[in-house]
Amino acid sequence: MRVAGPTDTRFRSVTRSRRVSLVVGCGAVLGVTVISDLQGPPSMQSASAHPPVTTLHETAFLGDWPGPHGGVPPFDRVSAADLGPALETAMREELAAVERIAADPEPPTFANTIVALERAGRTLDRVSSIYAVFTGNLSDDAVRAVEREMAPRLAAHGDRIVQNERLFARIKAVHDARASSGLTAEQQRLCWLTFTSFVRRGAALDEAAQRELADINARLATLSTTFSQHVLADETDRFVLVEDADRLRGIPDALVAAAAESARGRGHTGGWAFSNTRSVVEPLLATAHDRGLREEVYRMFAARGDGGGATDTNAVVGDMVRLRARRAALLGYATHAHWRLEHSMAGSPDRALALLEEVWGPAVRTAEAEVAAMQAMADAEGGGVTIEPWDHRFYSERVRRATYDLDEADVMPYLQLERLREGMFHVAARLFDLHFSPVTDGSIPVFHPDVRVWEVRDGAGRHVGLWYFDPFARPGKRSGAWMSGYRPQARIDGETSAIVSNNCNFTKGPPGAPVTISWQDATTLFHEFGHALHGLASNVTYPSLSGTRVARDYVEFPSQLLEHWLATPEILDRFTRHVVTGAAIPDALVSRIERAATFNEGFRTVEFLASALVDMKLHLAGPVADTGAFERDTLAAIGMPRAIGMRHRLPHFSHLFAGDGYSAAYYSYLWADVLTADAWEAFTEGAGAWDADVAARLRRHVFSVGNTIEPADGYRAFRGRDPVTTALMRKRGFIAESGDR
Repeated sequence: MRVAGPTDTRFRSVTRSRRVSLVVGCGAVLGVTVISDLQGPPSMQSASAHPPVTTLHETAFLGDWPGPHGGVPPFDRVSAADLGPALETAMREELAAVERIAADPEPPTFANTIVALERAGRTLDRVSSIYAVFTGNLSDDAVRAVEREMAPRLAAHGDRIVQNERLFARIKAVHDARASSGLTAEQQRLCWLTFTSFVRRGAALDEAAQRELADINARLATLSTTFSQHVLADETDRFVLVEDADRLRGIPDALVAAAAESARGRGHTGGWAFSNTRSVVEPLLATAHDRGLREEVYRMFAARGDGGGATDTNAVVGDMVRLRARRAALLGYATHAHWRLEHSMAGSPDRALALLEEVWGPAVRTAEAEVAAMQAMADAEGGGVTIEPWDHRFYSERVRRATYDLDEADVMPYLQLERLREGMFHVAARLFDLHFSPVTDGSIPVFHPDVRVWEVRDGAGRHVGLWYFDPFARPGKRSGAWMSGYRPQARIDGETSAIVSNNCNFTKGPPGAPVTISWQDATTLFHEFGHALHGLASNVTYPSLSGTRVARDYVEFPSQLLEHWLATPEILDRFTRHVVTGAAIPDALVSRIERAATFNEGFRTVEFLASALVDMKLHLAGPVADTGAFERDTLAAIGMPRAIGMRHRLPHFSHLFAGDGYSAAYYSYLWADVLTADAWEAFTEGAGAWDADVAARLRRHVFSVGNTIEPADGYRAFRGRDPVTTALMRKRGFIAESGDR
């Protein structure tokens, strides 16, 4: 989800739950995701701040999308200057529609209240989808200025709707009568979600509490925008410049070539500029022989948002934690974590913490054994190296090479981005009968030359949706990887097909050169495609219930499950070819990959769990005076191994502070992986990865149902029982089949 996710609700109206989860991103390997489902004050509402839209571009921006397949985003007709006026006009339109619903003299019904509300914000949905592309993929000074201005306005707009007493009274009346009104199960589900969403946003509070809540939401919207822009500035502007070629020893040729391109783009002829993004940093840390370079790059990456200067986020983080605690108290919850998890699968912070702590001990023991093996290798080589976080990936690769005769450098030349994309399409066709064809006739505009579009059809040739692919890093694009929903599948007014995108930050090589990626990046690619398939396979009536708009700790389940198909023999045999020789990946190399499947799993789990535990404990603690000290003290208390760093430190933890979506919910990736591991065993217990019967159940009960049913019910319908955690332990190699290892 990450499924954060945005289309990013920092700037979206939050009248309905359908505006909450439009962008999802990969947790263990991602950047930003969803934002708050509580937004700003009526007192700041400024419906007349901009004049009515009159320009050709703005009119096209606001109207029904032109083009094929029910319309497509008109990226070729929109500029940053259009964004603010279009958002203001769309908000005015939605407020007018909401007022008509609230003032309807007819008794409230599902049709004239709940369905009408589903339709009320269509223009704002369309505008916000395009706005999200600008802020996430094309951010420059002009876009950032619009974002700073619009964050509190959009927050105020959301609260103005939520706090409409007559509207809420109608919603409550329909909700209370839902069981006796002849509604379908899906309609009753929508009634419940709409009502509870309004209550959780303060609709039932008294006037004074609503005013305070609105002020908090406006401030949080501004702070989350500030946080995002500070972190993006550190990721865009900071880099490590290498001018001595000897320091490049061990770094893959593709990464060196990309660094040379980056240096030229920054005006440094003859050098190599290593960017401050994960897709650059992690491969460098795994391969660079120069320990000083590894440390410099690691410290740069770990210090995003923590440099003490204009982009420092520590004060922002502290303010957001304090405001969240106060908001939770106003809403009647013990902590922000209790509010956030109320309607999750976990249901409470205690259950989420129990899972994190259950896995922490085995993960640390495994990680410590891994570090001991690395330290032994370092000691044998001499030089007095004590394994530090910037050494971990480098020595891990050396141990893997010695233990399994497997090196990342051996695998990466076979992982060509374009061939892996074809492999993903093969998975979609085999599992879900979804088939992808490139759109090359220019009928669908894109927002950057790197972006390409595919039409998706089912086996009968029926149009299902569109998939946009934006794979490469560039200035102004946030780091990480994510799925965005430009338009949800629905049938509220006839068939509406889904439009989704996958966005990554792979390093683009020289013009015309094939792009190769690491195994971890390939896993990320499949993960995000899983989110896209979740959106494309949706088969529901109402947009609020569509696709990935499910509980935070469930949305990562479909995406994490899809990762498993990367390592299947069929995908490796058919879709991996050596970038130079064109040779198929050798069977012996595939065998070594399989044998090393759980290698370094302790490290990966510990770096994730540390971030998840700090997140949960921070949001259970209430206001925290010094979040930096809190982070250090929490890591010490849980026994964080010194050779491992957090995957996301608080000053740049965008899951938590670019919005609310994963705050007190970063645990969701682990919760979803319990489902993932158990679900994968449904395939392995059957006919294998391509078992048609299991795949059909997966699509019917998980990928297609959206939020029309409780996630736990959907999982039970797929699996025939509740999930068990033993599958997760087996997957990660923490226990053997017979018991503790």
